[in-house]
Amino acid sequence: MRDDETDPVLARRTALAVLGAGLAAGCSTYGGTQAPPPAAQQPPAAGGTELGPAGDIPVGGGKVFADKQVVVTQPAAGTFAAFSAVCTHQGCTVDAVADGTINCPCHGSKFKIADGSVANGPASQPLPKKAVTVTGGKVTLA
Repeated sequence: MRDDETDPVLARRTALAVLGAGLAAGCSTYGGTQAPPPAAQQPPAAGGTELGPAGDIPVGGGKVFADKQVVVTQPAAGTFAAFSAVCTHQGCTVDAVADGTINCPCHGSKFKIADGSVANGPASQPLPKKAVTVTGGKVTLA
């Protein structure tokens, strides 16, 4: 017979450990898509990864490239910025850019399109910056 079958304290600890692991797994994907683990992310190809036409990025807005885990914004005409599309609160992928903010569907965090700083929590850290270039009308992730 195992110790945890006879000792009520050990049995309770085992049950709590199993329950805690299940709750943590369930919360990690609530309401949105979770970012893939870093090992699954591919490094950019030599010369960068083309994201698409610069014309697809609206002035005062942006576009989420969920498959590349990046969001590109154009806060002012001809000025482009890029950030990780992974919310710094709990790792969900942001899904929209509207009214001057990058928005996370999971818990309502919002980030400013100009610099990725937090406009509305619960996130407390800004979105990490990414390097992009615009050449020949194409946006490329460096």
